Amino acid sequence: MLGRTAITSGVTVQKISKTITFFCNDTLTSSITSRPAGGPGATSADQPKPLLLFLPWLGSRPQTITKYCEIYFRTGFDVLMVESEVSQFLWPRWGLEYSARVLDVLEDERFSQRPLLVHAFSIGGYTFGQMLVHMARDGQRYRGLAQRIRGHIYDSLVIGSLERMAIGLGKNVFPRFEGLVRRLSLLYFRMFKKQTVDYFNAAIKVFWNSPLTSPALFFYCENDMLSDPEDLEELITCWQSRGITVEKQKWKESIHAAHLRAHPQEYLSALDSFMQSISIVPLKAKM
Repeated sequence: MLGRTAITSGVTVQKISKTITFFCNDTLTSSITSRPAGGPGATSADQPKPLLLFLPWLGSRPQTITKYCEIYFRTGFDVLMVESEVSQFLWPRWGLEYSARVLDVLEDERFSQRPLLVHAFSIGGYTFGQMLVHMARDGQRYRGLAQRIRGHIYDSLVIGSLERMAIGLGKNVFPRFEGLVRRLSLLYFRMFKKQTVDYFNAAIKVFWNSPLTSPALFFYCENDMLSDPEDLEELITCWQSRGITVEKQKWKESIHAAHLRAHPQEYLSALDSFMQSISIVPLKAKM
């Protein structure tokens, strides 16, 4: 995707698969404090360079994604972009298979020593949730990976009723036929409950009882039809009761998966504050 747009000078693009792209950033080194680890991805000080796991929303445009990636490029991050497809949502077994492949990539030698930051948008949060299902099922295998995740950020997380999921499909995939897609989606979910709804419920349960204990940041607003703010705040309270540090940036009015465009200063300020709190270099980008 981003290969078709202008990328910051010094960033090389490596296509791992059709939907997984690695952006290797040679422009800056990171000042993150971490245990020494040589090999691929190490900085000049032999420190492992931080890696951003970036999970964009459906229908995201390359130019828009570039703006987010460049925020992290300027602070020395490499970026692993993992795109989601509608089929992985409509048939969750495919989503689980895909998320298992993503976990395999993160355990590859190039990335296995990297401190990780997760930034998931909308349906990207669903894909990350499927990754958590695997991590919860095999905690021993993924213990090291879970410990490497320094923080996780959710922008416009789709949360709430099945109706909201159906609305999300219409708005993001076929906006001209939004009402028809919503009705057909709900019919589809009812007809294939065991193959869809039961998987969704299992993933939601794991997400609420996430195997991750690292700090989290949520961006959301009150007027988002795809993300129920009350359900989201209930999730935040649940995580806080488990001892997870959670920060949030909430707006009365904003745009789904476009809070940076609608509120750039507040967005970057919250992101900068969060990254400083988890000992990752502060943001220098000015949007």
